Amino acid sequence: MDYKLKRLENGLRVLTVSMPSLESATLTVWVKVGSRNEEKKINGISHFLEHMAFKGSKKRPSAKKISEVIDSIGGEFNAATSKDWTNFYVKARASKLEVSYDVLSDMIINPILDSSEIEREKGTIIEELRMYEDTPMIKIGDVFESLIFKGNSLGWEIGGEEKTVRNIKRDDFVRYRKSHYITDNIILTVAGGVTDQKAFELSNKYFSTLEKNISKKSLEIDQFKVIQNKPQIKLYSKKKEQAHFIMGFLGDGRGYKNRFAQGVLSAILGGGMSSRLFIEVRERRGLAYAVRTSIDRYLETGYIGTYVGADITKADEAVKVVLDEHYKLTKPNSVSFEKEVIKAKEYLKGHLALALEDTRDVGSFFGEQELFLKEIKTPEEIFKLIDKVTPEDCIYEAKRLFVPEHLNLAIIGPYKNDEKFAKILK
Repeated sequence: MDYKLKRLENGLRVLTVSMPSLESATLTVWVKVGSRNEEKKINGISHFLEHMAFKGSKKRPSAKKISEVIDSIGGEFNAATSKDWTNFYVKARASKLEVSYDVLSDMIINPILDSSEIEREKGTIIEELRMYEDTPMIKIGDVFESLIFKGNSLGWEIGGEEKTVRNIKRDDFVRYRKSHYITDNIILTVAGGVTDQKAFELSNKYFSTLEKNISKKSLEIDQFKVIQNKPQIKLYSKKKEQAHFIMGFLGDGRGYKNRFAQGVLSAILGGGMSSRLFIEVRERRGLAYAVRTSIDRYLETGYIGTYVGADITKADEAVKVVLDEHYKLTKPNSVSFEKEVIKAKEYLKGHLALALEDTRDVGSFFGEQELFLKEIKTPEEIFKLIDKVTPEDCIYEAKRLFVPEHLNLAIIGPYKNDEKFAKILK
């Protein structure tokens, strides 16, 4: 799978992945801004601005007018906000790509940001925040990151808090857009049944008026500095029928050179129904239903974490088992090449290959690399790097990562204190 990358005269990058056999195409606008770029008093504005783009633009002054156009071509459109990026996409028949460009460009370049709509949307966003609050499988991620990244904006919630959302005004959106919605900070990805030339022509036609960078200072972020030197725990006491926890260790950023070995290590631990943690925690002991390990990365830092939803009376046992399984991987000859490493490699490659059958995921695969990394790797290059991983690489990374001074545990459950969990960490 190959790609083409080109800049328009205004500096905007356009990345195209032509897939001639497909009837669909996805256009995505990526903005390198998220909650980590915010000031505390306007925490949540990146996510709020994502919502407001759908509320009316110069050509289509209402949410209804915008959605009618996409519905009329049988397309789908949405947006998402993370801690370090925001994106907007339209997926439709490739023959309707120009409609996708027309709608998205107007939403991004000419949003109305009507004050009355802003006040109305605050209620919607606050209900969204409350929904996450009542969904512990989602909320536990916020609790964990507030612990592991405490003292840095990476630890703030993407949607903000009710009080910060209520205080955001139209002028805040205008200033924020002027600082971040500029060509140096935005890329377009186009993936599907479209030629590179057509994508570049449409990009130039619809996005040539996007403003260029005005200040590098506005794009600076508060770098996360590791100061943790002992295990940390955070209990979010809440009456629930199940305990939810993430146990994890501080790790490395997006560009870490041995990240593929870490990926194999993560798959061995909790990457599927035959992984060590799934077998030990769920199948052998019956301590939980959901068990999974994943790696989350930001520009300069990251972590490997395991989520478990456990019986409230057995959560402490589940924590101990999960921790023990991590430490086992630091021992010599703890990883079997034939039984585990090969299977984990195929697991990773297979999941990536399946994901890349969707043009949205193709855009994400290339888009995030272009936003944050110095070099884009194709799927074929990544497959080769995964194939090079050895058992010794996995054990080396386990020794680097799984150390008590970088251990963190976040729990949501009906507990008065964290004493029994703290004893396990010590």
